[in-house]
Amino acid sequence: MRQFPGRVVTPGQVTAEAVVTNEGFNTLASFQMALQFGDKEVKCGDQSNQDLYGKPLLGKALCLPQTIGSTTGGLVLYCACSMKKNPACMLFANHIDSLAAAGAVLADVWVDGVTMPVVDGLGDEFLHYVKDGMKITVKENGVVEVE
Repeated sequence: MRQFPGRVVTPGQVTAEAVVTNEGFNTLASFQMALQFGDKEVKCGDQSNQDLYGKPLLGKALCLPQTIGSTTGGLVLYCACSMKKNPACMLFANHIDSLAAAGAVLADVWVDGVTMPVVDGLGDEFLHYVKDGMKITVKENGVVEVE
């Protein structure tokens, strides 16, 4: 097991299976099928992201460098949480951008019954180490354990 310290963006503690991308994560393209057309498995719909395309995101530990794309990204993330179609957590190797942070914080404050811990600043080493299917535990203090 390895531990990676990060900065807490939204608090919480969770254990989930990792899904990993080394590419930028386009929030709108990734969640559009689930939010508009009722994909219950919340499979990643971003055809440009070969690491995640077609893989379920619901309840997973989403490990990514950063988000990219549309300025609607924060709203899409908030909507995914409000519809209970969100990842278990989002773990950023880099610093989170303001749009994704806004969506995560709004969901944390406004959506009852949904906790999606978000941690950033985990570093490139985190993203090189973690692989799909690994068990991830996010601690309240922002430490991420990878087994």
